[in-house]
Amino acid sequence: MSANFEWRGQRALITGASAGIGQTYAEMAAARGCHLVLSARRIERLEALAADLCAMHGVEVDCIAADLADPEAVSALCATLEQRGLAIDILVNNAGFGVPGAYHQSDWATQARFLQVMVNAPCELAHRLLPGMRERRRGAIVNVASLAGLVPGSAGSTLYGGAKSMLIKFSQSLSLETAGRGIRVQALCPGFTYSEFHDVTGARALVSQMPKYLWMDATRVVQASFDALDRDRVICVPGRVNRLMKFIAKHLPDQAALRLVGRRSKQFRQFD
Repeated sequence: MSANFEWRGQRALITGASAGIGQTYAEMAAARGCHLVLSARRIERLEALAADLCAMHGVEVDCIAADLADPEAVSALCATLEQRGLAIDILVNNAGFGVPGAYHQSDWATQARFLQVMVNAPCELAHRLLPGMRERRRGAIVNVASLAGLVPGSAGSTLYGGAKSMLIKFSQSLSLETAGRGIRVQALCPGFTYSEFHDVTGARALVSQMPKYLWMDATRVVQASFDALDRDRVICVPGRVNRLMKFIAKHLPDQAALRLVGRRSKQFRQFD
């Protein structure tokens, strides 16, 4: 049986830490004595959060502004880490967004930024930070994926499910490569979670009509992630309802599962 994962005294880089799941990771990691590097586009929100966490928990918190849609952002972020002498033991790839509407409705530049943030940036961060973890023989990489990566793709936000599915497969492969080296890898796959995500995509009014039993708050989601890290579980699906949906999607015939998602898509995706 795996020993509980040790947060105290380690240093975690959390992307997209200014709100939602990322902010909750920061709060819960700091409460466990973990030093932090917080990254997001909105430096003012990061600095306010950092001040609160330092005061409450006595941990070190650094803030680095980064727009991961910029292909050079990861290189610059890692250079800043090196300049400040900040070795990263835990990477939480949380930054993300959605592109609402049907695939043809947005320009390619927007879709390319989406892929840069959702796929390229987390993979590059893991690639750059993993050697240090292997050398120290400790660490963790958490890729915040989604239940959308485990069920058939839906209409609207067309690349979202595919990007999250890629993160899940990436996490599985990486966990096999790092087995026995003191490094844990996880793909966190939450369903509907209370955060600013749907406000940014403009889908708040639509998803607010979804039944309340489908929703979880960020604290429960992150607690499930922490518990799964303790057990060294690669795929973490928080909540019984989400695990049931994963089970149904896995065991239904492909066409039946696709039709089911197709009928439900307009309840949570915007498209024409």
